Amino acid sequence: MENARRAVLDRLECYYDAVPRSAAQAEEFGPLTLFVREGEGFPYYARPTHGWSGTAGVADVSRVRERQRQLGIPESFEWVAETTPTLRAAVEASGLEVHEHPLMILDADAPSWTAANAGARVLDVDDPALPSALALVHLAFADPGTGVGPAGVAELAAKVAESGDQPVEAVRARMRAGLTVVAAATTPDGVALCSGRHQPVGSVSEIVGVGTLPAARRRGLASAVTAALAADARSRGVTTVFLSAGDADVARIYARLGFRSIGTALIAEAAAPAR
Repeated sequence: MENARRAVLDRLECYYDAVPRSAAQAEEFGPLTLFVREGEGFPYYARPTHGWSGTAGVADVSRVRERQRQLGIPESFEWVAETTPTLRAAVEASGLEVHEHPLMILDADAPSWTAANAGARVLDVDDPALPSALALVHLAFADPGTGVGPAGVAELAAKVAESGDQPVEAVRARMRAGLTVVAAATTPDGVALCSGRHQPVGSVSEIVGVGTLPAARRRGLASAVTAALAADARSRGVTTVFLSAGDADVARIYARLGFRSIGTALIAEAAAPAR
């Protein structure tokens, strides 16, 4: 069992190293690699260098953080606790705050959904719901948690107008290239209420960015979108589907879809300023 778990974690390390390279330049800092995004999209992070056999110390972390400050991007690091257990001490000693997230994979014998019976659909590049599906994540992640919030379709429309066409065109290019798949649950008139993506690389894909418009929460929409993404990944021949849950409560929702914990994803960032 432990050998099988280690094999999966090794596959995830290969994936983590590969997936940012389609949209970022990799800058090597010995035991750490900083991915610097090119073009539109959320900024990337630093990770343990794939295949590096040594350990990263505080000085290595500080060098990367200095480069992130030079670039004007967030000072953030991501890694898997079980794969790189010594990094946490160095990151925390540098002054960053570390957050734990359940790392989960989809069981091979989990139910086989289709987008139709999941209650959400996979979008194509010309789907009129795509702009709202991409814009709503900004509202969803600005109001974290699972509680119902004030931001609704009016705020979403404003965010779509504010975002403009460039981010949508960037994602369309990735969709055409098979690098990104977007799914959404929508209103009857095609406004996204929940959306997410998966990003296939060979036989592995991660489900990312699942977010629900705050006013539309607690309707099961995130589960529907996740199920639709998992179904699409399987239809493409992906055998390892995984995700990082926000917390233990969210992990229980994913567990009902057939995901199980395999480790702990760690994200380090600067602590929020005291109020």
